[in-house]
Parts: sequence; structure tokens; C-alpha cells
Amino acid sequence: MRERTSTEPSESSTVCYATLEQWARGQIQAQLQQILEDEVSTFLGRARHARRERVSPIDPPQGNRNGYGKPRQFTMRNGTVTVRRPRVRDLTNRFESKVLPLFTRRTPEVGELLPELYLHGLSSGDFELALRGLLGEGAPLSASSIQRLKVRFTLEYETWINRDLSNLEVVYWWADGLYVKAGIADRKSALLTIVGALSTGKKIVVACESGERESKDSWLTVLRHLRERGLKFPRLTVADGHLGIWAALGEIHPAGEEQRCWNHKLTNVLNALPRKAQPQAAEVLKVMPYAEMQAECERQRDAFVRLYRKTDPKAVDTLLRDWDRMVTFYAFPKEHWIHLRTTNIVESPFASVRLRTDASRRYKLVEGAQAIIWKMLRVAEQAWRRLNAPELLPLVASGVPFKDGRRKRSGSVNRNTTDQAERTAA
Repeated sequence: MRERTSTEPSESSTVCYATLEQWARGQIQAQLQQILEDEVSTFLGRARHARRERVSPIDPPQGNRNGYGKPRQFTMRNGTVTVRRPRVRDLTNRFESKVLPLFTRRTPEVGELLPELYLHGLSSGDFELALRGLLGEGAPLSASSIQRLKVRFTLEYETWINRDLSNLEVVYWWADGLYVKAGIADRKSALLTIVGALSTGKKIVVACESGERESKDSWLTVLRHLRERGLKFPRLTVADGHLGIWAALGEIHPAGEEQRCWNHKLTNVLNALPRKAQPQAAEVLKVMPYAEMQAECERQRDAFVRLYRKTDPKAVDTLLRDWDRMVTFYAFPKEHWIHLRTTNIVESPFASVRLRTDASRRYKLVEGAQAIIWKMLRVAEQAWRRLNAPELLPLVASGVPFKDGRRKRSGSVNRNTTDQAERTAA
């Protein structure tokens, strides 16, 4: 064989940026095919084309090579390759490849990739088309893959919704309802969702259950279910203006503090004003929840009342309605106010969920939508950042009193309570 000279181009020198992907897949395909060949050689105890006479006659191995199966496509994260499994005959027991088992068409990593992509907004109808460019032609992806994922999500949801909650210490939680179209009815179904902040500052999904709109009975069902599984209810609930959640909390958790969402309140007030008056009113309203002290916030409220009582009494009544629930956050650490003024903590993940539910148009069953949306929230949960000043959360959980965002230390009772709470937190 003629020796290669230095002037002859090597195989690697012919690879360029434009053909790099194709070359890499070709190398992987060749190596995978060789691994399959080696697996059969190890099983038979002889290399390909080796004669039986060269093998010990005392215990000769059974089986002979029998060509190859049909070309099969196998998908990995870096693309799809085509291989042919070597076949073996004359065996007592059937030969099963451990490298590439029968009916396996993708790696476990690709299998883990599919639910992530689906949950992040890839609709089932576009699934195969969207991934073809990433994984190559012939990638084993179809709408049936989505159906299997939905079944898996439902089983995971059933386990999650019945888990024990007695070991959780939830300090704050945010409640809201997400509406989705499901079934043949024209009306939407509500998924009643609660996101809680633990004493470590971590935020988690506490509840996600379907209900009849956001009625009192629906919220009572959710709250009772949580209590039955051992959950200790938190110091503070943050929610919007729907009466169902507040009525349910008043019945099942009357000792808890309650904070209404300022974003919803200001929107309601502005909607009660004429369009031309809204820009000026918005400037006055938006500074209220950012006042440094509750007394200052209420002075700004009174100024708004004096300005609009005669011309727009409906807007004034909307602002004053349920006022006690608007300023509850002042009785908690100032570092936490940014989290407590609004329901943004639960509303923000809803925004990404709505992108996915809007793409689906309508779910066949409420239960299916419930499991999928729960899974989307759990995926989003992994990226949620902790609350500010998490070191203060054990103090809040222990009942340390705050006023205008600062710990109250006046009076012997308060000092004793504070000292005991600080020892517990330590």
C-alpha cells in the first residue's frame, strides 16, 4: 500500500465550517455502528469472519452472524443518525443489544427534552416540524409523543396533589385564578392557584386545582384540602378583589392577615373615571403604595378623595372600599413590601402559561388542562428567585410585630415576643 505523502490532503483537512455538522454526525454514526459490531463479537466470542476452528472446541459458542437488519434512524441531542443492527441466528435465547435495544429510537436525553419544549410553548401540531431542524430528518417525534406526555403529567399531578404538607413552613402566599377553555361549554374553567413563600425565601406552587370560577365554595375546597394534608396556614395572604377567596379565608383561616393587590385596585379606580381624567389621576394613585409610612399613604388617599369626591364619587368609593386590606403590608418587614403589594408573584408565571394555553385554543378536559398547567408552573418554579431578606422570614413566621416596616420593640411584651422569635429563628 502506497504511503500517504505530505502533499495529499487528509480527511480532517477537508472539513470546513459549512460541513462540520454533517461530518460530526458521520463520525458518530460510524462509531455507533462499530460499537454494535463489537458488541456482537463479544457475545459470540469471535471477531467477524473468524472461523470456528480457532475457537476452543471444549465449549464452542452458539450463534452465527446473519447479516444486518433494515436501516434504522436513531435520534440524539446532536442529531439523527442511521445504523443497521447486526443479526445473530442459531441461538437458544434471542440476542438483545444493550447498546441499542429493539424499538428504541432516541436517547433518554432527547426524551427529557420533549416535555420541556412542549411546556415552553411548542404545540403538538408543530412538534415534529419544529424539531426537525434541530434533530435532523426522520427524528421520531409526533403528536402521539405529546399524548404520552399528557398521561405522564396527569400521573405526576395526582401524586403531587396528595402529598404530605406538614413539613412546609409557608410564611406568605399569593392566590389567584387562571381561566382556560376546556370541554364543550362556552364558559371558561378556573384553575385556583396558590404560590407560597417558605421560611427559607424559596417560592413554590402550593395548590393548583380546578374550581367553579373563583367562588367561595371552590376556594374552601382548595383550602380544606391543604389543611387535611397538614399544611400550616401562613401569616399573610395576598390576592385580588374577588370576594370568594376572602370569604373562604374568613371562614377557614380568620386569624390570618389579608392584603389586596394594589395593581388591581388602581386599575379598578381608573376604570371608574372618565378617560380624559385618568392620566392625572394615575399620577396621584401610583405613589400611594410606595409611601414610606401608612399614615403618609392615607394622607395621599385623603388628598385624592378631596380632589374627586364631587366630580367622580364612584372612583372615590372604589378606592375606599376594602381599604383595611390595602395597607396590611405596612405591618410586615419593609424589605418584603415589594413582594406583598401585588399578586405579581403568581401573575408573572401566569403570563407564560397563557402563551401556551392560548396556543392550545381549547382543552378537551379540565383535568388535562389542570395537569399540564400545573407542570408548566412547576417548570417555571425552578427559575423563581427567593424573596428579599429571607433571614427576616422566620421572625415573621414566629409572630414578631412590625410597624411601618420596622420591628416594634416598645413594651415588655413585645420585647419578650421578639427575643423568643429571634432565638427560634437562630
